Amino acid sequence: MRTHQVFPLLLVIASVASENASTSRGCGLDLLPQYVSLCDLDAIWGIVVEAVAGAGALITLLLMLILLVRLPFIKDKEKRKPVCLHFLFLLGTLGLFGLTFAFIIRMDEAICSIRRFLWGVLFALCFSCMLSQAWRVRRLVRQGTSPAGWQMVSLALCLMLVQVIIATEWLVLTVLRDTKPACAYEPMDFVMALIYDMVLLVITLTQSLFTLCGKFRRWKVNGAFILITTFLSLFIWVVWITMYLFGNSSMKQGDAWNDPTLAITLAASGWVFVIFYAIPEIHCTLLPPLQENPPNYFDTSQPRMRETAFEEDMHLPRAYMENKAFSMDEHNAVAPGLDTESHHPNSLRDILEN
Repeated sequence: MRTHQVFPLLLVIASVASENASTSRGCGLDLLPQYVSLCDLDAIWGIVVEAVAGAGALITLLLMLILLVRLPFIKDKEKRKPVCLHFLFLLGTLGLFGLTFAFIIRMDEAICSIRRFLWGVLFALCFSCMLSQAWRVRRLVRQGTSPAGWQMVSLALCLMLVQVIIATEWLVLTVLRDTKPACAYEPMDFVMALIYDMVLLVITLTQSLFTLCGKFRRWKVNGAFILITTFLSLFIWVVWITMYLFGNSSMKQGDAWNDPTLAITLAASGWVFVIFYAIPEIHCTLLPPLQENPPNYFDTSQPRMRETAFEEDMHLPRAYMENKAFSMDEHNAVAPGLDTESHHPNSLRDILEN
């Protein structure tokens, strides 16, 4: 009897192990089920997005380190002002790459709360930093001076605080008051909670257009990169909202593609921020300052010191030669007179003697 009881038990254990191995191909057997998507070869999208997000996070950390190390060597006052704003933007971009992993792993109450809260807040932080930078570049292009660094950082934090209040209120009203699970929300509710982020994005895009008009052309490159970044971000938002609300359901995928859509959106937005905004801004910040008033050797409105001194040196021998020539002519002209005068006494003497 015991042998007949042991063999079925072993078969059950083997079948359970084979099921676990088959459902998590590429992962260890001791891995928790909610983290299977991080290494499951059957869901290859999770591995690809995880690799892309991880590489973006490393690049962002490297940019923060470079900016921190080179900070003492930035001598231009106008380039030192937005350094704190750049750090704040890189911190928000790093958060976007980190939030990507929350959409790869399986949902639970804590993960859903993090998703709902941090999505809008992190994007609001990045868009607010770009809006503050667009305000700065617009002032530089038109007036040549920018606002103080604390003013730009304060503006970005205040604009982000609005989204923090919106996300907190949404969680409190739906989870605590209505006692609903954190994962029980409709896609339309998720998008409606991000309207403030869309408003920030549109305002930043509009503000970046004005950075291309002004007399100080050296700052227009910064405005052009802000314009490109906001335009690409707007394109990504239109695509992911369309897929999230209508595309997935029309393709009869339902909730199966919701998490991949949001994860890909986070990774793509983070890389757009890094390539088209963070790297150009940090490059422009670390460049040595240009010479304010370079000498224009073709400008004849003002005398040049070297030529003036040279002309003065040339005038001296010329005047000396002219004076010398004049004195020689005068001597030649007077010498015959002196000879005639010297002959007058001799002629008078001759007359008296005669």
